[in-house]
Amino acid sequence: MSYDSVNPQVFFSRDTQIAELALIACPGAEELTGLIDRYLVSWAKEVGYEKESFIIPCDCPRFQSGDAKGLVKQSVRGDDIYIVVDPGNYSVTYKLFGYDNHLSPDDHFANLKRIIQAVAGKAHRVSVIMTSLYGGRQHRRMVRESLDCAVALQELQAMGVKNIVTFDAHDPRLQNAVPLMSFDNVMPTYQVLKTLLKRMPDIDFNKDNFMVISPDEGAINRNMYFSSVLGCNLGMFYKRRDYTRVVNGRNPIVAQEYLGESVDGKTVFIADDIIASGESMLEVARELKKRGAARIIADATFPLFTSGLAKFDAAYEEGVISAVVGTNVTYRTPELLERPWYFDADLSKYTAYFIAAMNHEMSISSICDPIKKIQNLLASRG
Repeated sequence: MSYDSVNPQVFFSRDTQIAELALIACPGAEELTGLIDRYLVSWAKEVGYEKESFIIPCDCPRFQSGDAKGLVKQSVRGDDIYIVVDPGNYSVTYKLFGYDNHLSPDDHFANLKRIIQAVAGKAHRVSVIMTSLYGGRQHRRMVRESLDCAVALQELQAMGVKNIVTFDAHDPRLQNAVPLMSFDNVMPTYQVLKTLLKRMPDIDFNKDNFMVISPDEGAINRNMYFSSVLGCNLGMFYKRRDYTRVVNGRNPIVAQEYLGESVDGKTVFIADDIIASGESMLEVARELKKRGAARIIADATFPLFTSGLAKFDAAYEEGVISAVVGTNVTYRTPELLERPWYFDADLSKYTAYFIAAMNHEMSISSICDPIKKIQNLLASRG
């Protein structure tokens, strides 16, 4: 059954719903939660289930000392709660001793725990939609290091969370830390391709004209999936690093080595989970340009651009980058959304399907693996 053509009656049948559905948006996740809610309300109305909104208002007010508390402003007794949190939203601020402090991922995770505490013992079930996995980049231990994400997942499990849904985890094997809890790692492959075709309708996926390149060995699986569903060839770069030094928390890259066939005259697609400073992505793009690539399209589920947009503006003007595809599961600055080279993929409908299916204990396998949707999308181009 294709998830994009499911009859809303299946989702909003009182016979199969395990409990009344409710959404809670942690501070910073209001925009995405509102978009999800719009789809759920629309589907409910199609079957005569009148509901203005599934969102339950909440807040995490702070005392003058900086301490905070979680506050849910409506009854949640017996509800199937879905808490949406965006740990990467740095735009949320609070006052502390006259200064504007920006919420860090640690602050967002603390707010999530506060909201869970506020509904604990009252809700029928608590699930978390964690758009980016908190602590996910610290995914393995090297010598004497913390394992933040693994500990955080175990903490949520101990607090009674039953399901976690996240997007494009840096290393999905982190779910091994909580083997008895439901954990779904969602890849936005279909939404990215759909957005790309809408914004660049002339793109040709023929393997003679198009190629997928992994920017490093860590991103090989997601790029292998793109190349497989598109029927094109795959290449990759691997990074030679200087392991004797640490700069900005990581070993600096000495050189980018390319493995693969010629990219001369081809459109090249590079997929990664995060664009942080973007330096490594631009370095790969420049290496490909030297090898004769015609167009270069970068894709990142989390377009953070921690060092600003100027480097990408310059790369676009120089013809190094033709486009960057990102998603709306993390905060994007208004300036980024206005850039002609940035394409925003909307994952709110995708997330709404997940929530509706889980609320009715339905299989989500077709949502996790949208291969048929991708095949239909490509076939529709003729």
